[in-house]
Amino acid sequence: MYLALAKSILTLAQSGATSASLEDLAVPFSREICAHLSQVDTQSTSAGSRFLDACRHFNAGRIEHDELVGATALLGFNNVIDAFHVVDSADVGTRFFVDERQQSLRGIRFTDELRTLATEPGMRTPLEAEAESRWRLVESAWHERRSTGTTLQVKYDRPNEMIVQGMLGHRRGITWVRPSLSGYQASTCFYCGAPVTPLLGLQHSADVDHYFPHMLMSRGVFLDLDDVWNLVLACAVCNRGAAGKFDRLAHGDFLERLWQRNERLISSHHPLRESIIAATGRTPSARLDFLRSVQTRATEHTREEWRPPR
Repeated sequence: MYLALAKSILTLAQSGATSASLEDLAVPFSREICAHLSQVDTQSTSAGSRFLDACRHFNAGRIEHDELVGATALLGFNNVIDAFHVVDSADVGTRFFVDERQQSLRGIRFTDELRTLATEPGMRTPLEAEAESRWRLVESAWHERRSTGTTLQVKYDRPNEMIVQGMLGHRRGITWVRPSLSGYQASTCFYCGAPVTPLLGLQHSADVDHYFPHMLMSRGVFLDLDDVWNLVLACAVCNRGAAGKFDRLAHGDFLERLWQRNERLISSHHPLRESIIAATGRTPSARLDFLRSVQTRATEHTREEWRPPR
């Protein structure tokens, strides 16, 4: 629901709106929810939802669009607007709207921060891609947990790039996971800091790199290095340029950066947090010790430590 709200306020702010009544907000919000429900029926952790049922009825042709908008304005924003700016039980530092539901507006008023972000050149596509990516990861996590009782696992497959690999052996391509990882690297190369985009086919499209080289698994490092905790986004120069990393081991100075990236994923309650915790440890200190132990084992097999060429 929060990601539907994020996409909705971006859409309205990009159109030039400075505020939105609940009825105005209900149009893009219900459109996003209905589109996702048509693909994945699990859109909440709760057992039932009158609002989601209304969206299902609309998808089935049982109610009209104006009825859907009315139901959304009445039911769709319960708890969503209140909790939008809350992470780990505390408010985030930057607010993107002010809640004026109890005032004459009966809706929300956009802040300067949202309007600036929404109108900044080149930001619309990456922001929408990241919101969509995180939403689809949440869906996959809920679906995986409900259907198999297991944690969503994201691994790397060279022919298909990034995939979901469930415990029942089914595979489903999710190259769209890249935008959700990009946000935790500030849309920059993990190694050199050059700007990268998770979108494919562009000049600065990011590569997916194994921080600890994949080849270590064939040299006695008995860990699944295809797992998400070991995957970072890198520019083409660092990953496969003339002086690129390829199968070399990154210098130890980068180890804490990997730990910090993983901690950001975990602390933000990212859908992949449970997968990272299960693989690397239950506490921050345990996870750092885990990475240090992998670094020690890796240097036994390849002592050449690589630094970025720029």
